[in-house]
Amino acid sequence: MNWTALYAATTLVCMLTLFLSGTMVAVQLWRERFWRGLGSVRAVLLFVPGTWWRWQKLYLTGTPVILAIVAAFALTLEW
Repeated sequence: MNWTALYAATTLVCMLTLFLSGTMVAVQLWRERFWRGLGSVRAVLLFVPGTWWRWQKLYLTGTPVILAIVAAFALTLEW
């Protein structure tokens, strides 16, 4: 039962991090007015990996926080 709760908590925190990092990338792109730089095919092709890299950096920055929250939750369970 504890392992199920731990997996559920980890999933919940990871989904929250996914949502927040995606929102931050969208806000960054909106502030930079990304559509102005998409004038050529090359720019469009480079836009996708660049956006993916931004999202990866933000998501991976949240990894220590995810681990801390899940570890704190695991310490509250009776093993």
